[in-house]
Amino acid sequence: MIRLAVRVRREDAEVALAELLELAPAGVEELEVDDDLVEYAVYGAPGELPQLPDLRAAAGGALVEVSTSELADDWGERWKRFHKPILIEAPGGPSPAASVAVPSLRVRPPWEPWADLPGTKEIVIDPGQAFGTGAHHTTRMCLELLLALAAQESARGPLIDIGCGSGVLGIAAAHLGYGPVLGLDHEPESVQATVENARANGVEVQARRWDLRREALPAPGDGDGNDDDDGAAAPVVMANLVRPLLMELAASLGRAPRQLIASGLLRGEADEVAAAFEDRLGLRERARRESGEWAALWLSGHVAAEV
Repeated sequence: MIRLAVRVRREDAEVALAELLELAPAGVEELEVDDDLVEYAVYGAPGELPQLPDLRAAAGGALVEVSTSELADDWGERWKRFHKPILIEAPGGPSPAASVAVPSLRVRPPWEPWADLPGTKEIVIDPGQAFGTGAHHTTRMCLELLLALAAQESARGPLIDIGCGSGVLGIAAAHLGYGPVLGLDHEPESVQATVENARANGVEVQARRWDLRREALPAPGDGDGNDDDDGAAAPVVMANLVRPLLMELAASLGRAPRQLIASGLLRGEADEVAAAFEDRLGLRERARRESGEWAALWLSGHVAAEV
């Protein structure tokens, strides 16, 4: 087994990641090297890995170094130790807006045992299938904001997860009572992983391939519908994407979603993305989460206190 790693400058890391995922749609490992560098790595047999010239071209001007290393025979066990369960705690403390009880969420890989934690819903995600297991800052913040939203809504309604990856966000939403839930992704591996992970978790999540740049947003429960159908209830939209794709989403949506949770952003990009959705769709920032260098936004059609 070979590990192929690409180091890029931190300020250009998100753009580089978006391009690298085109070559490795099953996902990449992300490591913080230092204050200036981020490393992305993929694993596989030599013939299964992206070509070095393609990697260098994808990373572009952000590229610092490309390296390969052969892994020991026990790499599979080491890889498993890298993926640990995470716990996203339900909103706590007195809050006049938090009127609905919601569970905490524990996301774990299938080889980790079930934990008997009161008031906690377990989500099992195979990290080898597609990008997005819950461990990354951006996914965790999406789950935090989803719990905050669910704690304020007694009627949940439809939800769309754009860039669904492994399906973890849509599965969490289905567990919280949202439905129908639709996962959208450009990569067929992600669509398949979402369907399989939803089945393994005992929830119903539809999934289909979708091109943000060329197709109207379909409606949950109707594979031929789109967001211009005035008879359909406006869904909640979750979009864990990189900044350029979020800006395109803001420009292309036919109408505003009921609520929007957006992540995949660096801290310095959050204001620009929030402004784009407000200017185009009238969505205003309701809450923001920040973790490390990353940010996530909860945008809504009405003003409310930050949670």
